[in-house]
Amino acid sequence: MINRAFLITGHVQGVFFRDSAKKEAIKLGLHGSATNLPDGTVKVCLRGEIEKIDLLERWLHIGPELAKVESVIEVDIDQQLELNDFKVS
Repeated sequence: MINRAFLITGHVQGVFFRDSAKKEAIKLGLHGSATNLPDGTVKVCLRGEIEKIDLLERWLHIGPELAKVESVIEVDIDQQLELNDFKVS
């Protein structure tokens, strides 16, 4: 199991991005969180098998129907971070 985190920019708040990411992550058996940040971006932290995280990363580039994703950038995450379940905040 590994931890990875992504910062998603574009029109990604107010379009059910976090909830949709949670649903996709749960389908793939991933744990983590999706958080709206003050600058209008969304940060998604994930824990799971690399192949499953790669699948969700591809989904993040598209997002839900109303989203307009401009970029998905991998950001540093503490590999010791314990992510159990999936949290939206």
